[in-house]
Amino acid sequence: MTALTAPQGAHSLVQSIDWAAVAPPAIAAVAALVVLVAELFLAERHKGLLGWLSAAALGLAGLALAPLVGDDRATFCLTSGTRSCSYVADTFTLTVQLLVLGGAFVTALLSMTAVRRERLPAGEFWFLLLSSASGAALLPAARDLATLVVALEVASLPAFALVGLRRGERLSSEAALKFFLSSVAATAVMLLGVSFVYAATGSMHLSTVAEALPGVDSRLSTLAATGVALTLVGFAFKTAAAPFHFWVPDTYVGAPVPVAAYLSVIGKAAGFSGLILVTVRAFPAYAHAWGPALAVLAALTMSVGNLGALRQRTDRAHGAVRLLAWSSVGQAGYLLVPIAAAGYADEPDHAVGATLAYALMYAVVNLGAFAVVAALQPHGSDGRLDDYRGLVRTHPLAAAALAFFLLCLAGLPPGIIGLFAKVTVFQAAVDAGLGWLAVVMAFNVVIALVYYLTWTALLFRPAAPQQAAAASEQQTAAPALPRLSAPLTATVALTGALALAASGAPQLVLRFAGTALF
Repeated sequence: MTALTAPQGAHSLVQSIDWAAVAPPAIAAVAALVVLVAELFLAERHKGLLGWLSAAALGLAGLALAPLVGDDRATFCLTSGTRSCSYVADTFTLTVQLLVLGGAFVTALLSMTAVRRERLPAGEFWFLLLSSASGAALLPAARDLATLVVALEVASLPAFALVGLRRGERLSSEAALKFFLSSVAATAVMLLGVSFVYAATGSMHLSTVAEALPGVDSRLSTLAATGVALTLVGFAFKTAAAPFHFWVPDTYVGAPVPVAAYLSVIGKAAGFSGLILVTVRAFPAYAHAWGPALAVLAALTMSVGNLGALRQRTDRAHGAVRLLAWSSVGQAGYLLVPIAAAGYADEPDHAVGATLAYALMYAVVNLGAFAVVAALQPHGSDGRLDDYRGLVRTHPLAAAALAFFLLCLAGLPPGIIGLFAKVTVFQAAVDAGLGWLAVVMAFNVVIALVYYLTWTALLFRPAAPQQAAAASEQQTAAPALPRLSAPLTATVALTGALALAASGAPQLVLRFAGTALF
């Protein structure tokens, strides 16, 4: 691994900041302030420019990762003692930041039409989105528990407001309240755990905590073990692992569709990167405890998520978003498998790479699926799965794209990248000796095939005679399928092209993620 670049002025009490290393989250944060101020001076008809400004800022933040590739850097370091650093831009950090900023950029394209169509307050929406993205980009670089918690809250707090931004709508208010209360409870538990760990080890830096935990005084061992457990429980809430997943379906349904897409990808990436850091980086001494615990959580999460998705009826209101919400819970279970396997491995790096490979695949295809849903769900409609029946006749390209994304999530050809990602996760479980977890995963993959293929089949199935007659009678009352706007078309095209490219050369994605070592 490349040695960390020492910060300038390391032997003085005042050190310079490596601005190149902190540029990706800093650009997003500065852009949030610029958008908030610019909104005050723009006429209502020009506020659409804020969306393009936000997308440009996220693209620039993504480009700021390029100079950091191949050169691990650190800043905000202690000037004496262990010389531990609070911010490290290594390969793991850059991989997760690429996922976060790329996902936020796609969300920005996805949101432009929704902000205009649903009359959301533009300045507030883009400020909150950029603020949350900056926190999510900061989190994988955090190397002390305080920065980790602060970054997680910077990513989460704006998301509460984004969920409840559809003012006057009961579902939106209820979703924001449920999301807020569950997240606050998780944060309280996590802070209690972090305080216990600090009391037992005397340090917040992850590397120092990892060194101190094995030698903790016997009188503090119970305190340390409790702190580790509470910290992991807090992250289990953030990653929507069962039984801490209860907020997901209602939150996704009540939020604007682009916000639900953002939570399903960027929110999940932030939670899982934090979980990886505290388990593999800070608590390796307790791998014998968190490894089995995460394995059980993985099995429970994927089972609850897939069974919940399987229960969704095609005629249920908001069925499309609900199915994707339950699917995201099931996918969280798959993402937990390699992290659990890391608790059994002598070298956990390959397990971390499997999680990142799966996260990259999931981010692209899930954002693509949400993009099609956002494009084809008229404002004010119930968004039933039955609304997608026969979509190939009215929107053939959108139907083909959605079918491809669903097949990727299912792990079926031609969605080769989804198949390879699942095989990588499956192999991580087998290599760690978790044969029972591999069997549970195999059963869940089969269960998931049912609801993914059910939705895919609806796209190509003609409407039933009675439905066609009812649609004909209510043609003037029912909202017509909207035409795809330019940003939505670009979002579907971009995610589709990335998914096709990854399916054409899946080994490149797997090799790229496999190099994301600590």
